Amino acid sequence: MKYYLINIFMMLTLSAGCTSCSTDDFIPEEQLPTKPDNEDESDTNDENNSMNKNLKITIGSTSFNATLDNNATATAFKALLPITVEMPDMNSNEKYFYLSGNLPTSPSNPGTIRTGDLMLYGSSCVVLFYDTFQTSYSYTRLGHVENPSELKSALGSGNATITFELQ
Repeated sequence: MKYYLINIFMMLTLSAGCTSCSTDDFIPEEQLPTKPDNEDESDTNDENNSMNKNLKITIGSTSFNATLDNNATATAFKALLPITVEMPDMNSNEKYFYLSGNLPTSPSNPGTIRTGDLMLYGSSCVVLFYDTFQTSYSYTRLGHVENPSELKSALGSGNATITFELQ
């Protein structure tokens, strides 16, 4: 009888262990992307490659248009939008914030950072540059503000609350 009970206990333990371990992340149904029934796959790709490259960056009452790059990092960043973040100043030429998770990266040294560059430093630090300068650091490009002439004055010298959203 004892042997019989031990076998039953082992079978239950093994079956529970086999069914409870999974490397798949659960995604709630409301977060899954959907498309209309009349939309085919090529329409979706065209939309992702053109329309969704347009980014709106709002600082206070001032908005800037930006274009996202066509790379895996920008695509992953788009999935987080819209977001509003508090961005501290660093080196009197950039504002930055850390994402709660990592994005895919493909870092390279641009040599020159230009006013309006939107970059990823490391795998989770989003940086918006408001001055042009030389750099020895590596970044992954996210995009660029189209007309950044007023960006520096809109950002100011301290922390800035910034909203990133698709247009």
